[in-house]
Amino acid sequence: MTLLEERPALTPAPVVRPHRTTSWLVVAGLSSLGGGAIHFAAAGVHGDHKQAVYVFTALAIAQVGWGCVAMVRRDALTAYAGVAVGLAAAVGWAIAKSVGLPFVDGLQTPEALQVSDVSAAVLAALGTVCAAAATGRSRGLAVPVWAVALPLALATGVGTVSTSNHTHAGVAGHTHAGVHATPYDPTLPIDLSGTPGVTPQQQAAAENLVAITVARLPQWADAEYAEKHGFRSIGDGFTGTEHLVNQAFLHDSHVLDPDHPESLVYDTSKGGRTLVAAMYMVAPGTDLADVPDVGGALVQWHIHDNLCYSPSGYVQGITDAAGNCPAGQVKPIPTPMVHVWIVKNQCGPFAALEGIGGGSIAKGQTRLCDHLHGSTA
Repeated sequence: MTLLEERPALTPAPVVRPHRTTSWLVVAGLSSLGGGAIHFAAAGVHGDHKQAVYVFTALAIAQVGWGCVAMVRRDALTAYAGVAVGLAAAVGWAIAKSVGLPFVDGLQTPEALQVSDVSAAVLAALGTVCAAAATGRSRGLAVPVWAVALPLALATGVGTVSTSNHTHAGVAGHTHAGVHATPYDPTLPIDLSGTPGVTPQQQAAAENLVAITVARLPQWADAEYAEKHGFRSIGDGFTGTEHLVNQAFLHDSHVLDPDHPESLVYDTSKGGRTLVAAMYMVAPGTDLADVPDVGGALVQWHIHDNLCYSPSGYVQGITDAAGNCPAGQVKPIPTPMVHVWIVKNQCGPFAALEGIGGGSIAKGQTRLCDHLHGSTA
């Protein structure tokens, strides 16, 4: 017998095919990378609002940074960190879309749902859920990585490209799709062009109202002079903005007239009183549907139906949950009003005040913040 014949026959080893499973953290990491890419793009299209740029950039850095870590680590601490980052993005999106972020310039007003922000929100939510799943015992999805990466990459691409068509909040929000507009500066010729849906006649009416207000309202710059001619403060100067109302002008026949303005708005934030706007009002009890159309989508009227006054006409607080004022205080008849600013305003020449000062708008409308003509100065 030869040496070759003495060797036992070799049995081929069975082929072991690897089980194709994609870790939950990998899915979460890819989702976070996609959301971060969209937020980097969003920072670019919000370049006219520095605070919004800072917020989007910080969020994008957090998402991309964690996404990179999640691709190489498989520990619980990484998973919990992913839950935190994803929740921050998802919850921030929900608040911005429902009530706005009043402390972030450019995001104060809720915006309509758009492809870019919905894509970012979906990726953030998916990343949060998958990071949470990674804290348990489940291994992941029984699919190869490419089957997860391709649809997430597609969603990221769609969301990123869609930011170029992003439209800001408000009926007259601005778009980066080629519409030209000039920021409102009362020291320059008034140009309110570029607002979708506004007719030339409406634009002209709005521009004329701003122009005559800028020219004629400064006659009331001296608050003491105004008080000698019938204006009385409503006692809100402690807020940084003070309103002086003229009851005679409120009940006369003049409308949108800077020679007979129903209310004057003064900035008191730096001490003293600096005239900044007229607050034109129509007859008390007028319905918001019956106010003058002086600018179409450029101009938005509002009412104050939740303020309580003392019998002498000073603001005391707001109504309770049932819409009633405390005993001894009165709720005035709702009166439509609109501001016309003679100084720069980030929400344009017809911006309402923020918070409670913004009042209530007509049912079905979105709070107007005219970034198209607004100024950051």
